[in-house]
Amino acid sequence: MTTQRLASLLRLKWFVFVVATVLQACGGKTEGFAATASSGTKAAGALGGAPGGAAIAVSTVAAQQRDFDVTLETMGTVTPLSSVDIKPQISSVVTRVHVKEGQFVKAGELLFTLDARADQANVAKVRAQMQRDAALLADAQRQLARSRDLLDKGFVSQGALDSNQTQVDSQLANLAANRAALEAAQLALSYSSVRAPGAGRLGAINVYPGSAVQANQTSLVTVTQLDPINISFTVPQRYLDVVLKGLKAGGSVVRARLGEAGLERKGALQFVDSAVDAATGMVKVRARFANQDASLWPGAFVKVTLLSATLPRAVVLPAATLVQTSQGTLVYVSDKGKAARRSVKVLAFQGDAVAVEGVAAGERVVLEGRQNVRPDAALLERAPVANTAPAPVPAGAASSAP
Repeated sequence: MTTQRLASLLRLKWFVFVVATVLQACGGKTEGFAATASSGTKAAGALGGAPGGAAIAVSTVAAQQRDFDVTLETMGTVTPLSSVDIKPQISSVVTRVHVKEGQFVKAGELLFTLDARADQANVAKVRAQMQRDAALLADAQRQLARSRDLLDKGFVSQGALDSNQTQVDSQLANLAANRAALEAAQLALSYSSVRAPGAGRLGAINVYPGSAVQANQTSLVTVTQLDPINISFTVPQRYLDVVLKGLKAGGSVVRARLGEAGLERKGALQFVDSAVDAATGMVKVRARFANQDASLWPGAFVKVTLLSATLPRAVVLPAATLVQTSQGTLVYVSDKGKAARRSVKVLAFQGDAVAVEGVAAGERVVLEGRQNVRPDAALLERAPVANTAPAPVPAGAASSAP
């Protein structure tokens, strides 16, 4: 029993020794860590961006003063001036097709020929009737002349003369009726030649030689006018005054951009609808464009830009220089190597540029690194980035200042 108690005491002493050693080691390391943290905090304080600390690396751009165009940008749809569905005016059979699908035709160009034998026979019949009536008229006129001579000699009565005059008048009326019938027959005959009502491009041809067609029912082909061509779009109601002024001035310039290549076409404002859509608050507008190369295709969607206003001699900055805060919109300018805070009023956005009040032309405005800048902080300007402000502003979505 004494031996077991001695062993227990030895184990307890060993445990106490180990714990003391561990606690001593941990205490030393904790003090070292505290010392390291303290020195790190001091170093951080020496290198911080607070006023009087190390300079903050930024890039700046110069505020520039120029006329600032604000444009409306929306999506438009290409619409033809006319698209005519050609239908025959008589029931007949197609004898010949003179054109091909997709062909461009001129006004009056022959498209189809229909079977016209019945109409040709009617024309010949009316002409023969006219010849007969012309012969009867000539005979009645001779009888009238003879009756006048005999009346002068007293061989016939006045009643006989009047009867001959009636025959002449009757034959003249018959001849006039025959002329009208001939014109009607020739008109029906002309319907056998189907011609283009205007210049344009042909769509799909729906008939072939031998196809039977019904008057005013069978669709033969569609002729769509492509040059000039319209683009229809809508603008918000608040811009109604702008588009109306442009229309009264002879048509504001409207630009259309289409395709991945960004091909741009220039047209003129042509029409503004007489009512605002109560459901959407939008106004329908149409512009007309030259389209000799047929690059604008009916039904295609294009980006449309319309000049809405020009701010003369506005101070222009890249939109990326603006800083939004709870106190409002501001920018930082470089003033003798230190950051100066300027509150600005936004006049208008246009693409990546913005027109503002509150900054003088020529001042260097912080662009990159502005999120690290504080008032009176020392600035270290890097090589300036490409200045986006003075370049012509690409047409973009227009918005007014809040």
